[in-house]
Amino acid sequence: MKLPLQVAFRDVPKSDAVEADIRQHAAKLETLCDHIMSCRVTVREPGRHKTQGKLYSVHIDLKVPGEEIASTHHHEHEDVHVAVRDAFDAVKRRLEDYVRRQRGQTKPHEPLVHGRVVSLLEDNGFIEDADGNQYYFDRAGVMHPSFDELEVGTPVEFLAELAAQGRQAKRVTLAKSGTAM
Repeated sequence: MKLPLQVAFRDVPKSDAVEADIRQHAAKLETLCDHIMSCRVTVREPGRHKTQGKLYSVHIDLKVPGEEIASTHHHEHEDVHVAVRDAFDAVKRRLEDYVRRQRGQTKPHEPLVHGRVVSLLEDNGFIEDADGNQYYFDRAGVMHPSFDELEVGTPVEFLAELAAQGRQAKRVTLAKSGTAM
């Protein structure tokens, strides 16, 4: 880490055991990403919960080049060590996503093709796109609405694939309003 780890205790007494736990979790994050710029952890007692009693809240802000990663909400639990673990788990997942993006390992989303159902048979049918290309689809490839609810002329969007048998439509869904061809 470029800057030293910052641990703040708010409305709760400072604990060497909790701070050691936090430092151990932060060290694990550094094994995932060696260019963490800073990490700030806040431990607080937000108040008493009606049914659970005293809850500890942990929030983490982590800075890496070009991005700030934070636990998306304050992780609360009766056991401060569980709250620390949950907060670091959330930040770890987001840091892993950041590292994958930096390495170019994220899979780009396929663009959806828009078309209309032009024919329906018992368990399959065909969709035509704006260019007049027809795509085969079957019952299993229809996500929403169900295959039985489709009608000829229904505007749909789908993932297009080129298979050995020709063009195929996968993950067929009802087109969002305003996106019909």
